[in-house]
Amino acid sequence: METTGAVRRQVAERRRDTLERLVGERDVWVSTAHPDHGPHQVPLWFLWDGRAVWMCTGAASATARNVRDEPRVRLALPDTFDVVLLQGKAECFPDQEVPDDAAEAFAAKFGWDPRTEDDPFVYVRVVPETVRAWRGEPELRGRVIMRAGTWLD
Repeated sequence: METTGAVRRQVAERRRDTLERLVGERDVWVSTAHPDHGPHQVPLWFLWDGRAVWMCTGAASATARNVRDEPRVRLALPDTFDVVLLQGKAECFPDQEVPDDAAEAFAAKFGWDPRTEDDPFVYVRVVPETVRAWRGEPELRGRVIMRAGTWLD
């Protein structure tokens, strides 16, 4: 593997950088799986509320169907040099049952409120259990910055 000249960050710096990206970025890759149909991956808009990732997708989408059958998911921010991977269990909220604070924050961030659409949507909430973050080969060791839902120091 070719090195990039990146300087190894400490865990606290990786956590800070990861949280900044979770607040500031728009898209996340969502990986789900169905026992009969296999893996499914799609980019979705997301909101970080300080504890969980909130996404929205059509109620009949493969992502929504997969999460109902198998709630374990992996999320990835879209940068192959500044990698952030989150793992957790997803929970679906029909668009008319989502907590108001999450729906309002989502609508404010994107200028779009799925609750006003004719077709049904679901909000998907993922509370991370594991977070990995690294920039290049120097940071592969120690890339876990959250374990069992607790940020590491």
